[in-house]
Amino acid sequence: MATSFTPNAELLRCPNNSINKPSSDHKPFSPKPFLYKPILSKLSSEDANTSRRRATHVVSSSLKESSGEERMTYKGAGVDIDAGSELVRRIAKMAPGIGGFGGLFPHGDSYLVAGTDGVGTKLKLAFETGIHDTIGIDLVAMSVNDIVTSGAKPLFFLDYFATSRLDVDLAEKVIKGIVHGCQQSDCILLGGETAEMPDFYADGEYDLSGFAVGDVKKDSVIDGKNIVAGDVLIGLPSSGVHSNGFSLVRKVVARSGLSLTDQLPGEPTTLGEALMAPTVIYVKQVLDIISKGGVKGIAHITGGGFTDNIPRVFPEGLGASIYSNSWKIPSLFKWIQEAGKIEDAEMRRAFNMGIGMVLVVSPEASVRILEETQGSNSAYKIGEVVKGEGVRFI
Repeated sequence: MATSFTPNAELLRCPNNSINKPSSDHKPFSPKPFLYKPILSKLSSEDANTSRRRATHVVSSSLKESSGEERMTYKGAGVDIDAGSELVRRIAKMAPGIGGFGGLFPHGDSYLVAGTDGVGTKLKLAFETGIHDTIGIDLVAMSVNDIVTSGAKPLFFLDYFATSRLDVDLAEKVIKGIVHGCQQSDCILLGGETAEMPDFYADGEYDLSGFAVGDVKKDSVIDGKNIVAGDVLIGLPSSGVHSNGFSLVRKVVARSGLSLTDQLPGEPTTLGEALMAPTVIYVKQVLDIISKGGVKGIAHITGGGFTDNIPRVFPEGLGASIYSNSWKIPSLFKWIQEAGKIEDAEMRRAFNMGIGMVLVVSPEASVRILEETQGSNSAYKIGEVVKGEGVRFI
């Protein structure tokens, strides 16, 4: 991988011949379906960091119980959803069509599908625990899981690593994680950039962002247009919190009195290990399911949880009924809710609750999928599509 110093001390890790310009007749794909409505855009892995594709409902202020102790919320943890929504509205006026899980660009008989993301304040826990070898997996996962929702196979990944003072050994651990994430996604690490910016970050800290590009045939795009009432929701299990909600998680940990080296109640792992479990990369499993037919829509359950992400794949007038007891909620989420005194609705909006990806499929396909998915590739029938917008838990 080519590496060279530039005058501003940035390390470029992108081969010169990897830069390709589209022909003049190419125009960005600006689809009209519901999936690309900016106002339904997902919260980022920076816990709803205010950016172009991240908008959701306004989270209520912290509530107090009769005991006087506050119920913890996203807003109480410092996440300003109002600002994020306002930014999306403003950008939508300049760039109509934004807001999907991935952006589609026409290229011959296919679409290039691109996504970008970071890992948010999960990095804070990486600094505290010293676990740096899996955070790169999280970085890859957040982008490739987004673009596979369109049915796209990831082709390549680019990363950005920024720090005040380059610690080569630490950076190598992070990049190794990125390489492992690419291997799990069956794509390549095409290049990236390492930026060394003195005085910009605290000593020993760094920031990450990533960019994935895939492709899908135009006649094979998963866009949700054919979803109807009665279709089935199939949930794929998560490994834990993944890379969302950590601004709230860190507040909960601080209140709980536990340290990251303490054992998670009821589990053999430490709290830090449980929280740092890398995000599941669903690419191979999802593409295999898609290849057998019957998949109509896919939602990546990131910031915004069930409440905001699942409706993004529905045509207008449709919603979801979720079977509350159809999967086992991991003990980590139960601990977070108890320690933070967080209401059910807030948990479902902030976290994935043990389901990291939701597929909307025909009833016939659901039978086959449930029969074929076992063990590490398990799946659950978690609900159905119903008339009337919104997400209901029954």
